[in-house]
Amino acid sequence: MNPPSPSPARNVLIGYLTRELVGRVLTTAAILLALMEILALLEQLTPILERHQGAAGIAYFMVLHAPMLVGSALPLAVLIGALLLLVQMTTGSEIAILRAAGLTTPGLARLMLPAVLALGVAGALVDDQLTPRAELALARWWNRTDPHPEGGRSFWFRSGRTLIDVGYVAGGGTTLSRVDLYQRDPDGRLRRTLHLATLRYANGAWSDEGGRSLEPTGAIVRTTVLPPAPALEHGWPAGLRPADMIRLSMDTPPLSAAAIIAALRGRAPASQPAAALRTALLARLLTPFSFAVMLLLALPVVYIPPRSGTRSWLPVWCLGAGLLFMVFQGMLRALGNAGTLPAPAATLPGIVIFTLAVCALVLRIEER
Repeated sequence: MNPPSPSPARNVLIGYLTRELVGRVLTTAAILLALMEILALLEQLTPILERHQGAAGIAYFMVLHAPMLVGSALPLAVLIGALLLLVQMTTGSEIAILRAAGLTTPGLARLMLPAVLALGVAGALVDDQLTPRAELALARWWNRTDPHPEGGRSFWFRSGRTLIDVGYVAGGGTTLSRVDLYQRDPDGRLRRTLHLATLRYANGAWSDEGGRSLEPTGAIVRTTVLPPAPALEHGWPAGLRPADMIRLSMDTPPLSAAAIIAALRGRAPASQPAAALRTALLARLLTPFSFAVMLLLALPVVYIPPRSGTRSWLPVWCLGAGLLFMVFQGMLRALGNAGTLPAPAATLPGIVIFTLAVCALVLRIEER
Protein backbone atom coordinates (compact mmCIF):
# COMPACT_ATOMS: atom_id res chain seq x y z
CA MET A 1 0.00 0.00 0.00
CA ASN A 2 1.20 3.51 -0.76
CA PRO A 3 1.64 5.84 2.23
CA PRO A 4 -1.09 8.45 2.57
CA SER A 5 -0.22 11.71 0.88
CA PRO A 6 -0.40 15.00 2.77
CA SER A 7 -3.79 16.69 2.56
CA PRO A 8 -4.15 19.77 0.33
CA ALA A 9 -5.04 21.85 3.39
CA ARG A 10 -1.79 20.81 5.09
CA ASN A 11 0.23 21.72 2.00
CA VAL A 12 -1.46 25.11 1.85
CA LEU A 13 -0.70 25.73 5.53
CA ILE A 14 2.96 24.69 5.12
CA GLY A 15 3.30 27.01 2.13
CA TYR A 16 1.70 29.90 4.00
CA LEU A 17 3.85 29.48 7.11
CA THR A 18 7.02 29.03 5.06
CA ARG A 19 6.34 32.12 2.95
CA GLU A 20 5.47 34.32 5.90
CA LEU A 21 8.33 33.08 8.08
CA VAL A 22 11.04 33.31 5.42
CA GLY A 23 9.84 36.78 4.42
CA ARG A 24 10.06 38.09 7.97
CA VAL A 25 13.42 36.40 8.62
CA LEU A 26 14.99 37.85 5.48
CA THR A 27 13.60 41.31 6.21
CA THR A 28 14.93 41.19 9.76
CA ALA A 29 18.28 39.88 8.53
CA ALA A 30 18.54 42.75 6.04
CA ILE A 31 17.88 45.32 8.80
CA LEU A 32 20.40 43.71 11.15
CA LEU A 33 22.94 43.45 8.33
CA ALA A 34 22.56 47.14 7.51
CA LEU A 35 23.09 48.12 11.16
CA MET A 36 26.13 45.86 11.50
CA GLU A 37 27.59 47.17 8.23
CA ILE A 38 27.24 50.74 9.46
CA LEU A 39 28.98 49.93 12.76
CA ALA A 40 31.81 48.07 10.97
CA LEU A 41 32.20 50.89 8.46
CA LEU A 42 32.38 53.54 11.18
CA GLU A 43 35.30 51.64 12.69
CA GLN A 44 37.23 51.29 9.41
CA LEU A 45 36.18 54.47 7.58
CA THR A 46 39.18 56.54 8.68
CA PRO A 47 41.83 53.95 7.67
CA ILE A 48 40.11 53.45 4.29
CA LEU A 49 40.16 57.17 3.56
CA GLU A 50 43.75 57.52 4.83
CA ARG A 51 44.77 54.92 2.24
CA HIS A 52 43.12 57.07 -0.48
CA GLN A 53 40.64 54.34 -1.45
CA GLY A 54 37.67 56.70 -1.60
CA ALA A 55 34.10 55.62 -2.26
CA ALA A 56 35.22 52.58 -4.26
CA GLY A 57 37.18 51.32 -1.25
CA ILE A 58 34.19 51.86 1.05
CA ALA A 59 31.93 49.89 -1.29
CA TYR A 60 34.56 47.15 -1.69
CA PHE A 61 34.88 46.81 2.08
CA MET A 62 31.11 46.63 2.61
CA VAL A 63 30.55 44.01 -0.11
CA LEU A 64 33.35 41.71 1.05
CA HIS A 65 32.50 42.07 4.74
CA ALA A 66 28.79 41.30 4.21
CA PRO A 67 29.00 37.45 4.12
CA MET A 68 30.53 37.27 7.59
CA LEU A 69 27.86 39.61 8.95
CA VAL A 70 25.13 37.50 7.32
CA GLY A 71 26.34 34.47 9.26
CA SER A 72 26.17 36.47 12.49
CA ALA A 73 22.75 38.05 11.79
CA LEU A 74 20.80 35.02 10.54
CA PRO A 75 20.34 33.16 13.88
CA LEU A 76 18.96 36.26 15.59
CA ALA A 77 16.86 37.05 12.50
CA VAL A 78 15.27 33.58 12.71
CA LEU A 79 14.29 34.20 16.33
CA ILE A 80 12.88 37.70 15.69
CA GLY A 81 11.13 36.63 12.49
CA ALA A 82 9.48 33.68 14.22
CA LEU A 83 8.43 35.91 17.12
CA LEU A 84 6.88 38.47 14.78
CA LEU A 85 4.94 35.82 12.86
CA LEU A 86 3.70 33.90 15.89
CA VAL A 87 2.73 37.05 17.82
CA GLN A 88 0.78 38.29 14.81
CA MET A 89 -0.97 34.94 14.40
CA THR A 90 -1.78 34.78 18.13
CA THR A 91 -3.17 38.31 18.44
CA GLY A 92 -5.08 37.86 15.18
CA SER A 93 -6.77 34.70 16.55
CA GLU A 94 -5.17 32.56 13.81
CA ILE A 95 -3.60 30.31 16.43
CA ALA A 96 -6.99 29.87 18.10
CA ILE A 97 -8.50 28.87 14.77
CA LEU A 98 -5.73 26.35 14.12
CA ARG A 99 -6.21 24.89 17.60
CA ALA A 100 -9.92 24.53 16.95
CA ALA A 101 -9.01 22.64 13.76
CA GLY A 102 -6.94 20.20 15.82
CA LEU A 103 -3.41 21.58 15.30
CA THR A 104 -1.27 21.36 18.43
CA THR A 105 1.76 23.51 19.28
CA PRO A 106 4.23 20.68 18.44
CA GLY A 107 2.36 20.21 15.17
CA LEU A 108 2.76 23.91 14.39
CA ALA A 109 6.49 23.64 15.09
CA ARG A 110 6.76 20.68 12.72
CA LEU A 111 5.09 22.70 9.95
CA MET A 112 7.56 25.57 10.39
CA LEU A 113 10.63 23.39 10.91
CA PRO A 114 11.46 22.69 7.20
CA ALA A 115 11.75 26.42 6.44
CA VAL A 116 13.99 26.97 9.48
CA LEU A 117 16.22 24.01 8.62
CA ALA A 118 16.51 25.28 5.03
CA LEU A 119 17.59 28.68 6.38
CA GLY A 120 20.11 26.89 8.61
CA VAL A 121 21.57 25.00 5.66
CA ALA A 122 21.78 28.26 3.69
CA GLY A 123 23.53 29.95 6.61
CA ALA A 124 26.00 27.06 6.91
CA LEU A 125 26.76 27.26 3.18
CA VAL A 126 27.38 31.00 3.44
CA ASP A 127 29.76 30.44 6.37
CA ASP A 128 31.50 27.56 4.59
CA GLN A 129 31.83 28.86 1.03
CA LEU A 130 31.26 32.61 0.77
CA THR A 131 32.69 33.94 4.04
CA PRO A 132 36.20 32.39 3.80
CA ARG A 133 36.65 33.63 0.22
CA ALA A 134 35.29 37.10 0.92
CA GLU A 135 37.29 37.60 4.12
CA LEU A 136 40.48 36.38 2.44
CA ALA A 137 39.99 38.78 -0.48
CA LEU A 138 39.31 41.61 1.98
CA ALA A 139 42.43 40.78 4.03
CA ARG A 140 44.62 40.69 0.87
CA TRP A 141 43.27 44.06 -0.25
CA TRP A 142 43.78 45.50 3.25
CA ASN A 143 47.37 44.26 3.34
CA ARG A 144 48.15 45.39 -0.21
CA THR A 145 46.93 48.94 0.46
CA ASP A 146 48.73 49.26 3.82
CA PRO A 147 51.35 52.04 3.51
CA HIS A 148 53.26 50.76 6.57
CA PRO A 149 53.15 46.95 6.53
CA GLU A 150 56.23 46.76 8.73
CA GLY A 151 54.00 47.79 11.62
CA GLY A 152 51.97 44.61 11.29
CA ARG A 153 52.07 41.91 13.91
CA SER A 154 54.11 38.73 13.68
CA PHE A 155 52.40 35.36 13.49
CA TRP A 156 53.17 31.69 13.89
CA PHE A 157 51.99 28.64 12.01
CA ARG A 158 52.95 25.01 11.72
CA SER A 159 53.56 22.90 8.64
CA GLY A 160 54.26 19.27 9.41
CA ARG A 161 56.98 19.20 12.08
CA THR A 162 58.22 22.71 11.23
CA LEU A 163 57.20 25.76 13.27
CA ILE A 164 57.44 29.06 11.38
CA ASP A 165 57.47 32.62 12.72
CA VAL A 166 56.89 35.48 10.24
CA GLY A 167 57.67 39.03 11.30
CA TYR A 168 55.18 40.67 8.93
CA VAL A 169 53.61 40.16 5.52
CA ALA A 170 53.35 42.80 2.81
CA GLY A 171 52.32 43.24 -0.82
CA GLY A 172 49.14 41.21 -0.43
CA GLY A 173 51.11 38.19 0.76
CA THR A 174 53.93 38.29 -1.80
CA THR A 175 56.62 39.56 0.63
CA LEU A 176 57.55 38.05 4.00
CA SER A 177 60.09 39.60 6.34
CA ARG A 178 61.97 38.29 9.37
CA VAL A 179 61.13 34.65 8.81
CA ASP A 180 62.32 32.01 11.32
CA LEU A 181 61.94 28.27 10.71
CA TYR A 182 62.25 25.82 13.59
CA GLN A 183 62.70 22.34 12.17
CA ARG A 184 62.07 19.42 14.55
CA ASP A 185 62.80 15.73 14.41
CA PRO A 186 60.07 13.07 14.74
CA ASP A 187 60.45 13.17 18.54
CA GLY A 188 59.73 16.91 18.62
CA ARG A 189 63.30 18.00 19.45
CA LEU A 190 64.75 21.04 17.71
CA ARG A 191 66.99 19.96 14.84
CA ARG A 192 67.80 23.23 13.09
CA THR A 193 66.82 26.91 13.15
CA LEU A 194 66.87 29.05 10.02
CA HIS A 195 66.71 32.85 10.04
CA LEU A 196 65.76 34.30 6.65
CA ALA A 197 65.66 38.04 6.09
CA THR A 198 63.05 38.32 3.32
CA LEU A 199 61.06 35.93 1.15
CA ARG A 200 59.43 37.04 -2.11
CA TYR A 201 56.90 35.27 -4.30
CA ALA A 202 57.33 35.57 -8.06
CA ASN A 203 56.61 33.33 -11.05
CA GLY A 204 54.86 30.78 -8.85
CA ALA A 205 57.79 30.20 -6.44
CA TRP A 206 59.28 31.63 -3.26
CA SER A 207 62.88 32.85 -3.11
CA ASP A 208 64.81 34.23 -0.15
CA GLU A 209 67.56 36.81 0.14
CA GLY A 210 69.74 34.63 2.31
CA GLY A 211 70.17 34.31 6.04
CA ARG A 212 71.80 31.96 8.47
CA SER A 213 71.28 28.49 9.91
CA LEU A 214 71.83 27.40 13.51
CA GLU A 215 72.24 23.68 14.09
CA PRO A 216 72.96 22.28 17.58
CA THR A 217 75.56 19.50 17.58
CA GLY A 218 76.12 18.42 21.16
CA ALA A 219 77.34 21.36 23.24
CA ILE A 220 78.21 23.40 20.12
CA VAL A 221 75.87 25.36 17.86
CA ARG A 222 77.09 25.38 14.28
CA THR A 223 76.29 28.53 12.33
CA THR A 224 76.07 28.51 8.54
CA VAL A 225 75.56 31.50 6.25
CA LEU A 226 72.81 30.84 3.70
CA PRO A 227 73.17 32.47 0.26
CA PRO A 228 70.14 33.72 -1.70
CA ALA A 229 68.34 30.73 -3.20
CA PRO A 230 64.89 29.28 -3.84
CA ALA A 231 63.17 29.06 -0.48
CA LEU A 232 62.40 25.37 -0.93
CA GLU A 233 66.13 24.61 -0.69
CA HIS A 234 66.18 26.14 2.79
CA GLY A 235 63.25 24.10 4.10
CA TRP A 236 60.36 26.41 3.23
CA PRO A 237 57.14 24.32 2.96
CA ALA A 238 56.01 23.54 -0.57
CA GLY A 239 52.63 24.61 -1.89
CA LEU A 240 52.25 27.85 0.04
CA ARG A 241 50.83 30.79 -1.90
CA PRO A 242 50.45 34.50 -1.04
CA ALA A 243 46.79 33.91 -0.22
CA ASP A 244 47.82 31.24 2.27
CA MET A 245 50.16 33.66 4.02
CA ILE A 246 47.41 36.26 4.34
CA ARG A 247 45.06 33.64 5.77
CA LEU A 248 47.68 32.47 8.26
CA SER A 249 48.35 36.04 9.37
CA MET A 250 44.69 36.60 10.33
CA ASP A 251 43.71 36.28 14.00
CA THR A 252 40.80 33.89 13.49
CA PRO A 253 40.51 33.21 9.77
CA PRO A 254 37.16 31.77 8.65
CA LEU A 255 37.83 28.40 7.02
CA SER A 256 35.77 26.09 4.87
CA ALA A 257 35.06 22.57 6.08
CA ALA A 258 37.47 21.20 3.47
CA ALA A 259 40.26 23.50 4.69
CA ILE A 260 39.61 22.52 8.32
CA ILE A 261 39.76 18.82 7.50
CA ALA A 262 42.98 19.31 5.49
CA ALA A 263 44.58 21.17 8.40
CA LEU A 264 43.50 18.50 10.91
CA ARG A 265 45.01 15.78 8.74
CA GLY A 266 48.29 17.69 8.37
CA ARG A 267 47.87 18.32 4.64
CA ALA A 268 47.70 22.11 5.03
CA PRO A 269 49.47 24.60 7.32
CA ALA A 270 47.43 25.94 10.24
CA SER A 271 47.78 28.82 12.67
CA GLN A 272 44.98 27.62 14.98
CA PRO A 273 45.16 24.71 17.42
CA ALA A 274 43.50 21.44 16.49
CA ALA A 275 40.89 21.89 19.25
CA ALA A 276 39.68 25.16 17.71
CA LEU A 277 39.49 23.56 14.26
CA ARG A 278 37.46 20.60 15.51
CA THR A 279 35.09 22.88 17.41
CA ALA A 280 34.56 25.11 14.36
CA LEU A 281 33.90 22.12 12.12
CA LEU A 282 31.30 20.58 14.44
CA ALA A 283 29.61 23.95 15.05
CA ARG A 284 29.32 24.40 11.28
CA LEU A 285 27.62 21.02 10.93
CA LEU A 286 25.19 21.83 13.76
CA THR A 287 24.13 25.21 12.37
CA PRO A 288 20.68 24.03 11.16
CA PHE A 289 19.94 22.58 14.61
CA SER A 290 20.88 25.89 16.24
CA PHE A 291 18.35 27.60 13.99
CA ALA A 292 15.74 25.02 15.04
CA VAL A 293 16.40 25.94 18.70
CA MET A 294 15.69 29.58 17.82
CA LEU A 295 12.30 28.53 16.43
CA LEU A 296 11.52 26.53 19.57
CA LEU A 297 12.42 29.49 21.79
CA ALA A 298 9.80 31.58 19.96
CA LEU A 299 7.00 29.00 20.40
CA PRO A 300 5.79 30.04 23.90
CA VAL A 301 4.30 33.26 22.47
CA VAL A 302 1.43 31.21 21.02
CA TYR A 303 0.07 31.01 24.59
CA ILE A 304 -0.39 34.77 24.87
CA PRO A 305 -4.07 35.48 25.60
CA PRO A 306 -5.48 37.24 22.51
CA ARG A 307 -6.85 40.06 24.68
CA SER A 308 -3.37 40.80 26.07
CA GLY A 309 -2.09 41.57 22.59
CA THR A 310 1.20 43.39 22.47
CA ARG A 311 1.04 44.23 26.20
CA SER A 312 2.42 40.79 27.07
CA TRP A 313 6.04 40.51 28.17
CA LEU A 314 6.33 36.94 26.88
CA PRO A 315 7.95 37.93 23.52
CA VAL A 316 10.59 39.88 25.44
CA TRP A 317 11.34 36.83 27.61
CA CYS A 318 11.58 34.65 24.49
CA LEU A 319 13.96 37.13 22.88
CA GLY A 320 16.04 37.17 26.06
CA ALA A 321 16.16 33.37 26.05
CA GLY A 322 17.45 33.44 22.48
CA LEU A 323 20.19 35.89 23.39
CA LEU A 324 21.06 33.73 26.41
CA PHE A 325 21.33 30.71 24.09
CA MET A 326 23.74 32.61 21.81
CA VAL A 327 25.86 33.74 24.76
CA PHE A 328 25.90 30.23 26.25
CA GLN A 329 26.96 28.72 22.93
CA GLY A 330 29.66 31.37 22.55
CA MET A 331 31.07 30.60 26.00
CA LEU A 332 31.17 26.87 25.28
CA ARG A 333 32.85 27.47 21.92
CA ALA A 334 35.49 29.63 23.61
CA LEU A 335 36.25 26.75 25.97
CA GLY A 336 36.38 24.39 23.01
CA ASN A 337 38.75 26.67 21.12
CA ALA A 338 41.05 26.74 24.12
CA GLY A 339 41.03 22.96 24.35
CA THR A 340 39.38 22.99 27.79
CA LEU A 341 36.36 21.11 26.42
CA PRO A 342 36.26 18.55 23.62
CA ALA A 343 34.43 19.66 20.48
CA PRO A 344 31.17 17.74 21.20
CA ALA A 345 30.98 19.17 24.73
CA ALA A 346 31.59 22.67 23.33
CA THR A 347 28.77 22.55 20.77
CA LEU A 348 26.05 20.05 21.70
CA PRO A 349 25.04 20.87 25.32
CA GLY A 350 23.51 24.25 24.51
CA ILE A 351 21.32 22.78 21.77
CA VAL A 352 20.21 19.86 23.95
CA ILE A 353 19.60 21.90 27.12
CA PHE A 354 17.55 24.66 25.50
CA THR A 355 15.57 22.20 23.38
CA LEU A 356 14.63 20.13 26.42
CA ALA A 357 13.77 23.26 28.41
CA VAL A 358 11.39 24.56 25.74
CA CYS A 359 9.79 21.14 25.26
CA ALA A 360 9.24 20.81 29.00
CA LEU A 361 7.71 24.30 29.16
CA VAL A 362 5.35 23.62 26.24
CA LEU A 363 4.24 20.27 27.67
CA ARG A 364 3.59 21.83 31.07
CA ILE A 365 1.46 24.58 29.56
CA GLU A 366 -0.40 22.08 27.36
CA GLU A 367 -1.31 20.00 30.42
CA ARG A 368 -3.04 22.95 32.11
